[in-house]
Amino acid sequence: MNKVIIFSAPSGSGKTTLVKHCLEHFPELEFSISCTTRNPRGTEKDGVDYHFISPEKFRQKIWEEAFVEFEEVYEDKYYGTLKSEVERIWNDGKTVIFDVDVKGGIALKKYFGEQALSIFIMPPSIQELERRLIARATEDAETIQTRVEKAEQEMTFQNEFDKILVNTDLETAKAEIEKLVSEFLNS
Repeated sequence: MNKVIIFSAPSGSGKTTLVKHCLEHFPELEFSISCTTRNPRGTEKDGVDYHFISPEKFRQKIWEEAFVEFEEVYEDKYYGTLKSEVERIWNDGKTVIFDVDVKGGIALKKYFGEQALSIFIMPPSIQELERRLIARATEDAETIQTRVEKAEQEMTFQNEFDKILVNTDLETAKAEIEKLVSEFLNS
């Protein structure tokens, strides 16, 4: 059976770090590169971190029904998972790993059902989440405030996921993730 692993979390919870750890630890996993209309942050590269496309091109792909799921997270800031990306990874004989926002994670779990393990990464607290976002230094104060408010709302959806992992200590979280992923891959 083709499988997928879904990581979702509020921004700044450490989900991308944990996804990268899984990719280093489990060679049978392959990252699903999402599409987005936002601009690259920091050292992000097109076709590696995301497929960066215009809002117009994204809307065209919606019309073509090219997405497993998509969402307009902020005005004209779309994110989505291409059906072709999932098929490409499965055709390579690998398990798909997703790094998506909370609504995307819920949509993917509904779409893939028992083929999916969905994991919600929780920050230890809203205060710690805000501190991490500030330390990341990739966004202005207004954007950080918007993300913190969104995180509070997103955390109310944690019970929609198969597993919840509180990322208080990164090394502990990595060990817990390894155990969860290993059990799922071997089931």
